[in-house]
Amino acid sequence: MISRNLKNVLVVSFGFLSLFTAYGGLQSLQSSLNAEAGMGVISLSVIYGALILSSMFLPHILIKNIGCKWTIVVSMGCYVTYSFGNLYPGWATLIPTSAILGLGGSPLWSAKCTYLTISGNRQAEKESKKAEDVINMYFGIFFFIFQSSAVWGNLMSSLIFGQDANITEIPEENLKYCGAGSCEEDFIPTANTTRPAQNLINTLLGAYIGVGVLAIILVAVLLDNIDRDMAKDFRSNRTSFWPTFLATFKLLKNRTLILLIPLTMYSGFEQSFLSGEYTKNYVTCALGIHYVGFAMICFGATNSVCSIAFGKLARYTGRMPLFCLAAVTNFSCIISLLFWRPHPDQLAVFFVYPALWGMSDAIWQTQTNALYGVLFPDHKEAAFANYRMWESLGFVIAFAYSTYICLSTKLYILISVLILTMITYLWVEYQLHKKSQAPFGRTAYK
Repeated sequence: MISRNLKNVLVVSFGFLSLFTAYGGLQSLQSSLNAEAGMGVISLSVIYGALILSSMFLPHILIKNIGCKWTIVVSMGCYVTYSFGNLYPGWATLIPTSAILGLGGSPLWSAKCTYLTISGNRQAEKESKKAEDVINMYFGIFFFIFQSSAVWGNLMSSLIFGQDANITEIPEENLKYCGAGSCEEDFIPTANTTRPAQNLINTLLGAYIGVGVLAIILVAVLLDNIDRDMAKDFRSNRTSFWPTFLATFKLLKNRTLILLIPLTMYSGFEQSFLSGEYTKNYVTCALGIHYVGFAMICFGATNSVCSIAFGKLARYTGRMPLFCLAAVTNFSCIISLLFWRPHPDQLAVFFVYPALWGMSDAIWQTQTNALYGVLFPDHKEAAFANYRMWESLGFVIAFAYSTYICLSTKLYILISVLILTMITYLWVEYQLHKKSQAPFGRTAYK
């Protein structure tokens, strides 16, 4: 029989799976579906811009006042509004619902990370195990289930859009504009495909709204309110607003956190590249929008499997070899994408890149989340709020320059951020090694 803590981890995981089946599918389609005047990409920028603002004060305030469970429930409601906004896409609908989603984003993820860390610490104490190992395992389980949302959300979009009778073959002369080899300002990659019929789009959005509401019900009914007493004590001994508001920024005095900022921002850069640039400039441009879902399924499937595998493997190898594997994989993919000229005859290649990207992203997500939980056990809410804030800044920057610079330039920027990330991360590991004299890459900061 599974423990109560593991049961709660599974409830959170399946709640996020259901919620992000909708949001993940919509995010993958924005650069192609709402391409007019860059509206889709701009809406994503607004989401992560609002997420940065919410990271500054909302997570700490909400979690302390209503607890992790109800913070997750309220924040999930913010995500569902974005699906409604896409029913009638326009500046007046997409931008406000993007802002609402962004405001709920940081509390949602901070509450989830805090909840898993509390559960891991409790289970480790009960079983007399290292807290770091149990937390790593719980994050691995979470991301194994959560990352499969990319499979289901994108499978829904591909199957529904695949019924479109207006799918046309892409002209051979237009293929030269796909990939990083060309930077024609007058050519839009999405011009190579027709927008799906509106009734099919409405069918997809209706399904996304349904699974989003299901996520809210699942968490509200089945998740234990494990930090209820802490939230109750906080409300009864209410402190002034400013110390709570400033908790996220106070942690920036910690030198280790400063060094982790490039690693955290890179997570935003690499995710935004795959969902915004790869789907538009490679898949949609050369194959059509109805293939976007299938490509992202490869990403989600490998991400899901590797999340649980690397969560367990980290116990034996430590996190540093895994981070190095992710860096080498991403670096190789980026260099290859600079020279690859996508063509429909190379169909299998379109799915290899998302699969490799999913493997490396599994490491970035599981190990960085677990690293924050281990390094800042006494400041969990503020630490994870910082994580979400800096990751969101990576998203905002990448989406902001998306429509203004060439794809090759974006790839060079990605390489530069990756190199900086590994330099600062390895320096953090070296400093922790010096403090504890534990095996390099396996230390826990106290």
